[in-house]
Amino acid sequence: MKPFAYVRPERTEEAIDRFAAQPGARFLAGGTNLVDLMKLGVAGPPLLIDINGLPLDAVEETAAGGLRIGATARNSDVAAHPLVRVRYPALSQALLAGASPQLRNAATTGGNLLQRTRCPYFQDASKPCNKRAPGSGCPAREGVHRDLAVLGHSAHCVATHPSDMAVALAALDAEVRLRGPAGERTVPVAEFHRLPGDRPDRDTVIEDGELITGVTLPAPPSGARGAYRKARDRASYAFALASVAAVLTVEDGRIGHATLAFGGLAHKPWRARAAEEVLRGAPATAETYRRAADAELAAAEPLRDNGFKVPLARNLAVSVLHDLASRTDTTG
Repeated sequence: MKPFAYVRPERTEEAIDRFAAQPGARFLAGGTNLVDLMKLGVAGPPLLIDINGLPLDAVEETAAGGLRIGATARNSDVAAHPLVRVRYPALSQALLAGASPQLRNAATTGGNLLQRTRCPYFQDASKPCNKRAPGSGCPAREGVHRDLAVLGHSAHCVATHPSDMAVALAALDAEVRLRGPAGERTVPVAEFHRLPGDRPDRDTVIEDGELITGVTLPAPPSGARGAYRKARDRASYAFALASVAAVLTVEDGRIGHATLAFGGLAHKPWRARAAEEVLRGAPATAETYRRAADAELAAAEPLRDNGFKVPLARNLAVSVLHDLASRTDTTG
């Protein structure tokens, strides 16, 4: 066992200061991912800064009719919150699709965003992996990659981001709130995670010493419906092979608001901008949904064993869009 220090600050500023004073420190909330990585020898922080004592667990309505979710709010609490279930059903469904009830009771909003890939080579410290040790290689490209990326990958990494919650947040135009030595800032969830490029060890745009303090969701569009759907190898406690989050409005048979994001396909939640362009203003028909999905997935570059993910994601998107449109059309 590698020794490490542990502190539990009472103020956010104290937590940030302790982080800045100890290179390699990590913030600890639910620990459902970080502690596993420490046990596997993948992570070895010299200091854990427990943020559970900070006032960051509230879920509350904003003055603009949106929702503010604190970084340490538990996934189970967020999924069950009345405002989330009514206004943001895609988020509630995504959270309930992730992990087990026991893990959802411990996992937090901030930790969910920061969880690392479940690529088997990343989690095996005896194997080379550019995410753990830049320049060591990516054996997944020629090895076991059935569950890995078909969009946005690079020669350096084909890992996927495992979060369900982040996919829904991307489709909901949510923003991540950050506080660090340079002050506070917000980043859209769709831009918070990075594609691997030649630096797959950097999962997000978070700067050294910054702490996620929460997530803010805008008020939902009038008449909008949302949903999250996930395809996986077994009915529970499995990561997505492909998933879709969508928010849609339909009036007089035509699509108005349309946002869409894919999970399980890339190094980050994949906001489907090309698909959205096809959807907006178009007839709410199966042909439109197919054209939208195809427009987005045309960029896919599957590897030897994961080409099935492309039609799987396409069919999920068409199914979700059809179901939402049938519930939102205000024709007549």
